[in-house]
Amino acid sequence: MSEFELHLTINGVLHVIQAEPCLTLLDILRDKLNLTGTKEGCGVGDCGACVVLINGQAVNACLVLAAQAEGKQVITVEGLAQDGNLHPLQQAFAEKWAFQCGFCTPGMLMSCYALLLNNPDPTPEDIRDAITGNLCRCGTYQSVVEAVLSTVKVSRKASHD
Repeated sequence: MSEFELHLTINGVLHVIQAEPCLTLLDILRDKLNLTGTKEGCGVGDCGACVVLINGQAVNACLVLAAQAEGKQVITVEGLAQDGNLHPLQQAFAEKWAFQCGFCTPGMLMSCYALLLNNPDPTPEDIRDAITGNLCRCGTYQSVVEAVLSTVKVSRKASHD
């Protein structure tokens, strides 16, 4: 298969990559860019371990051909932390123990981050809806809800200070 040149903006950085047309965005992230925070759980879009944002929308990177991300803004879990500081959502996940084995955590974080971008004051039901595509074998769902609500509370407090 012949390669083509792909221009991807990942976490605000433009990458020019030689890629085969059949590669998924997940393949590019993990194998070409060494962004291994995005996990491959099932490879068929059922588990949510590979959720990233494309132009602000949560998508399963295993279902997106890399070429479909050309010219779009992609954010991975590595793009949440800034200047060596955890994103408030990441901090809340740690404080509320919204992970156990951690395999689903990047996808959960990205689904919740997408929710907060579109709905800065979600209800517990909104949060549960946002993570319906994320499977957690350890059962941390309630802790995830608590982490998102905690993030909203901290954000609300910061905006009033």
